[in-house]
Amino acid sequence: MVEMSEHMRKILNDVPTLKVFDFSQYVSKIPGIIKFTIGEPDFDTPAYIKKAGIESIENNRTHYAPQRGTEGLRQAIANTLANKYSLQYDPTTEILVTNGVTEGISVAITAITNPGDVILVPTPTFSIYTPDVMIAGGTPVEVDTSKTGFKLTPALLKYYLDKYGDRVKGVVFVNPSNPTGIAYTQAEMNELAALIKDKPIFAICDEIYSELNYDGEYSSMAKIMPDQTILANGFSKSYAMTGWRIGYLCAPAKVTDLLFKVHAFAVTDIATFVQDAAEAALKAGDEATKKMDAQYIKRRNYMYKRLTEMGFECSQPMGAFYIFAKIPLFLDQDDNKLIYQLANEAKVAVTAGSNFGKGGEGYLRFSYATEMDQIKVGMDRLAKFCKQAPNNA
Repeated sequence: MVEMSEHMRKILNDVPTLKVFDFSQYVSKIPGIIKFTIGEPDFDTPAYIKKAGIESIENNRTHYAPQRGTEGLRQAIANTLANKYSLQYDPTTEILVTNGVTEGISVAITAITNPGDVILVPTPTFSIYTPDVMIAGGTPVEVDTSKTGFKLTPALLKYYLDKYGDRVKGVVFVNPSNPTGIAYTQAEMNELAALIKDKPIFAICDEIYSELNYDGEYSSMAKIMPDQTILANGFSKSYAMTGWRIGYLCAPAKVTDLLFKVHAFAVTDIATFVQDAAEAALKAGDEATKKMDAQYIKRRNYMYKRLTEMGFECSQPMGAFYIFAKIPLFLDQDDNKLIYQLANEAKVAVTAGSNFGKGGEGYLRFSYATEMDQIKVGMDRLAKFCKQAPNNA
């Protein structure tokens, strides 16, 4: 009997699964566990968005949609980007609706990457970019930012540009960041842009947390070099629409035409009623997102205070809904071992920092996208665990 799995693409044997989700499934079987693992808002999708989706289905908007996205949604995206962020995109030629930002990033990386091309991935970061590059046939190069405040600096970027030269095809920017919650200023973005502007290098900008930027300005490569930027955004985090799977890409028209080819042959289109719901989300403004943001800030401040009191070293995040905390010396420094110990003994589930690439070792990511009562219980359990740690003098 022929083992057909041995005759598939060899690179797939080296592509990791999403360990964040693997571990979350494991801990879900533990009774009474408090989960700070998955970055999914605990809020329900706002009622007006659900109503728009239901009405769309009732109006039989259940057939094939235009492959680039409905006209109404693309116009709403263009209007929002122009009014909120001063970004100008033609809704007809420069916006592509995708199956969430995850598909959008995959499309972007697949579309720009030739065999051997290097994509620079600042880490720690969410674990989709490196596998996407591998699957596309490129060479992912992780850039450890743990010594520079979890930000890519001009000096770091220049080092890797010099090292790999013309092989560099793209640089990934996630702003605000998952897992650290760190956000770049526009001045910092401008300094980085100066090193790649007018070179055949793409800025792949994942801005899914742009609406969850609490303490800083909106900043983006799209402001300084839109001709080289592929901007990805969506509705999952800011509108609590993770299960709706709706996002979008923005890029110059000729680039979007080629992005479209990868998207169209992979998924055909995105469900019309989902797009109608997303259009309603944008047209209603940001009242719903501001209410959620206010809760996230309270949770962030509480969790940050509790963690620092326990001895965790962490910078206060500026955006997203994560705290990236350095493991105190009195706990096991192997983050992958520690998360299982915490889950089984303290009934608190967090994510190992090493899941996010180079520079994440020895850290834990805490998601505060869960209700305050659960956060308080979880922090109490963690505090008790830390107090009882043998090495905690």
